Amino acid sequence: MMPAIDDALERLRDGDTTARAGIPESHPLHDGLRRAAVAFAAVGGRLEERWHRALTELAGCIRPLSGADALFEGGAYPGAWLESTATVSAGILDRFAPEVTRATHLLFAELARDDGLLPYKVTADGPAFTQIQMVTPLAREVWHHYLRSEPTAAARQYLRRMYDAMVRNDAWLAAHRDTRGTGAVEAFCTFDTGHDMSPRFWHVPDRCFRGDPTRFDPDVPTLPYIAPDLTANVACQREHLALIAAELGEEGAPWRARATASTRALLDQCWDETDGMFYDRARDGHLRVASDVLLRVLACGVGDDESFGRALEQHLMSTRRLLSHAGFTSIAMDDPRFDDDHTRNSWAGPVNYLTLVRAPQAFEQHGRHAELSLVRRSLLGAVAGHDRFPQCLDPWTGDAGYTDGYSPAMLWLLDALETDCGVLPRPDGEVWLTGMPPTRLDHGQSAAATAAARTVAGVRYELAADDERVEVHRDGMLWLRFPRGWRVVLDRGGRVAGVVGMSPSAVSGELRVDAAPPVALTLGPNDHATVADGHATALHRRGFTPPRF
Repeated sequence: MMPAIDDALERLRDGDTTARAGIPESHPLHDGLRRAAVAFAAVGGRLEERWHRALTELAGCIRPLSGADALFEGGAYPGAWLESTATVSAGILDRFAPEVTRATHLLFAELARDDGLLPYKVTADGPAFTQIQMVTPLAREVWHHYLRSEPTAAARQYLRRMYDAMVRNDAWLAAHRDTRGTGAVEAFCTFDTGHDMSPRFWHVPDRCFRGDPTRFDPDVPTLPYIAPDLTANVACQREHLALIAAELGEEGAPWRARATASTRALLDQCWDETDGMFYDRARDGHLRVASDVLLRVLACGVGDDESFGRALEQHLMSTRRLLSHAGFTSIAMDDPRFDDDHTRNSWAGPVNYLTLVRAPQAFEQHGRHAELSLVRRSLLGAVAGHDRFPQCLDPWTGDAGYTDGYSPAMLWLLDALETDCGVLPRPDGEVWLTGMPPTRLDHGQSAAATAAARTVAGVRYELAADDERVEVHRDGMLWLRFPRGWRVVLDRGGRVAGVVGMSPSAVSGELRVDAAPPVALTLGPNDHATVADGHATALHRRGFTPPRF
């Protein structure tokens, strides 16, 4: 009988991704998948079927909009939203259909208002401006797309067009969303942050006063809020505008100074040292609603490794606070206002897929890969059994809730599998080859083995893994072998540059590269061994925070 790992590799090589997903040659997703030669196979469970179904439904979320093939939010949202579709979702899509990512970005730049404000959404009815609704920083996603692109004149023109639009939007925010002169960014309504139904915004209107994004209702005594997530967004925007400015031959230092000022205002106005939490500040003080605002702020690059570690201990990995069995909740579970109703569009408690797709932007920059993989594992078993791609999840069971055909849910699954048991190209040129296959899932959805493939910089990588070992084939030839629970990091030139511990427990084994002498390692969770010339030259330990009860 063929070993499951060999069976998975054979299934991978025999499969036709676009044909099985039913994506026609005329579709823009077809070209991206073919060029990158993306594939996935699993022996056992339903993840292989769900992976292909995600691609099928994702193709349905890429449609013409204002003359371009753009990504749609999907589900109950017939258009593209700045807070998500054009930012974090387009960032994941960039690995599968980069032309669609670029077109979605440019759509918002082209449809900006004459005064510089970017639309918060674009639908068949055109751009909309009744709120600002921003979460994931657009400038970071633009920069990452540019780094992944070929260095052509068209890429340069894209970067210039987006930079000019984002500069004007930054000026608009500074002019209209700092009425209290703190240097922070203010929320005038619930929808400014996309936190629909959150107790964070009880007794606050959904939209800006009379549909004007420069005005708040004067009869609401708490408005305007100094909003931590909006302020952190602008701080991160400005950091990346500095990078873009330098790339375009302009001075980046003024943008870095503005970013520092935004971060200072965030900490001065919204940080509560006693609670270890970021809160909105109303006119009479902090509004003490502990929510995924913390994760939004951290995902914008605020804080160092030490402060992120404290956030893990106190909130993100606490099963009393934000870590449910199905991932991160939108309100802390020990808050009496927590409501787990996942059958409606709600940020009052249930797990939202937008929180899940944004989470890596917080964890990965601090090297906390093992915690994130552990959280994903708890959810993958439930997701494998879903019959649709929803917005909300039951925090207790992971059951699918509100809406279907929701593109962030599809992109989360594609990203999770590529990050934990696939071939993941990074914006900085690294490639991650990760051996945490879904062989230990609940609900009878475990795979005996998986295999994934992608072509990066002209090299075809195939990664096959079972519950004990991982093999990586390069251009059809066996190249790497290492134990389950590790990630091998390749540098921009395709050379082995490091190994990361991905398991919650220490894993001992050997890294074998071709016929070279093996490299023996014992790696705890998040340990990072630097490898050069076939030798481990340094070991960096970041620590690990298991779920806290």
